[in-house]
Amino acid sequence: MKNKNIIIIIVLFIISFFAVLWIKSSGQPGELDQFAECLGKNGAVFYGTFWCSHCQNQKALFGKSAKRLPYVECSTPDGQRQSAFCKDKNIESYPTWEFNDGSRLSGEISLTQLAEKTGCPLPQ
Repeated sequence: MKNKNIIIIIVLFIISFFAVLWIKSSGQPGELDQFAECLGKNGAVFYGTFWCSHCQNQKALFGKSAKRLPYVECSTPDGQRQSAFCKDKNIESYPTWEFNDGSRLSGEISLTQLAEKTGCPLPQ
């Protein structure tokens, strides 16, 4: 019985430790938060789909800041069709970035290119 209690205490300690780490890390801002927000403020829009590996790579460049991107999901939930909105915008490939001047770039775009197209400063 004593050994069982010790094991339960150890397991609870381990769970608590990882819960605290997770809570601390999830509340931390991403290092590209301001850059991602600036892209949207300056008229850039990122069109992609959940099933597109290049879109996932593009988001990965932003790390935790990806949630702040001006992102438009172009796939229907079943992954079989394109949304009406993206059809109306004539989005033909993923990822596609559209900019304030009406120009577009398709494929995985570097952070430097995005900064140049939008005037948003990259953090040093």
